[in-house]
Amino acid sequence: MNSFDIAISSLTSIPVLAFALGVIASRLKADMSISKSAVEIISFVLLLAIGLKGGFALQKTGLQGSGLPIATTLVLGSLIPLIAFGLLKLVRHLSLVDRGSIAAHYGSTSLVTFTAALVFLENSKIEYEGLVTTLLVVMEVPGLLIGILLARGGLSALKDKELLKEVFFGKTVLLLLGGVVMGYIAGPKGYVSVKTLFVDAQPGLLTLFLLTLGIQAGNNFKHFRSLGSLLVVFAIAMPLIGGALGAFAGAAIGLSVGGSTALAVLCASASYIAAPAAVSIALPTANRSVPITASLGITFPFNLLIGLPLYFWLAQTFANVI
Repeated sequence: MNSFDIAISSLTSIPVLAFALGVIASRLKADMSISKSAVEIISFVLLLAIGLKGGFALQKTGLQGSGLPIATTLVLGSLIPLIAFGLLKLVRHLSLVDRGSIAAHYGSTSLVTFTAALVFLENSKIEYEGLVTTLLVVMEVPGLLIGILLARGGLSALKDKELLKEVFFGKTVLLLLGGVVMGYIAGPKGYVSVKTLFVDAQPGLLTLFLLTLGIQAGNNFKHFRSLGSLLVVFAIAMPLIGGALGAFAGAAIGLSVGGSTALAVLCASASYIAAPAAVSIALPTANRSVPITASLGITFPFNLLIGLPLYFWLAQTFANVI
């Protein structure tokens, strides 16, 4: 299957079409909302599913050779919010706090984008390292902390116990890391016992989640004018920069094309679940609607519709060059 076929397959996949349906339903003002408790349950299952699958894969391949990918991911997780913060200087009406807040959202990762990437790779029969789930957890922490430190203008954020608790022990990190550990310990027998819910049902759960996100994105259209054209350009340019860095770094450290694609998606994605919780604690004066509208309303659909096949193509290209 060539890159064009993979792109068409991605655009016509059920999860992507569900996101489009949610946007259309929102614009038509149709009553298609899913209860908040149901969304919470779906997100819990997706987080555990990604962690468990990563743990099972790690149990097969072992932890040997994980040091370099983890170190590379820490560097990328620190670099991306710095790049975002620097680019946002061009948006003159943003305050220092808002620049740091947006940088934290783009330094953090998107579980749903990552899940969509894994489904995309699996549907395309492209193999990837089980370690990539661990890299998702690794990138989450520096991305959030550095964005918040930039917003505060120093290291004072490291003294905030509530913030550190949210960053290191928030739902996203605990469920993902816990899932990896459980999957690694349980091994193949554990895999079989939970496969129906946490593996087979994952595409269906992702479809429901994307339908909900489509509705939210459609509801956020009214905020687009407040972003301004430069912020819209940033919300498209930033994932392209991050995706290119991730694909190049993955190829440089010897990851497979699938693994490099997954790392590129991590670098290209922007958080709209974990980051808002941490930022609301650390930066209470920041404008909350701007980063969520940019990440969920622009960057997320861009990654979903265009980014996934593009980052795969970049990973292929760098693998052939390096």
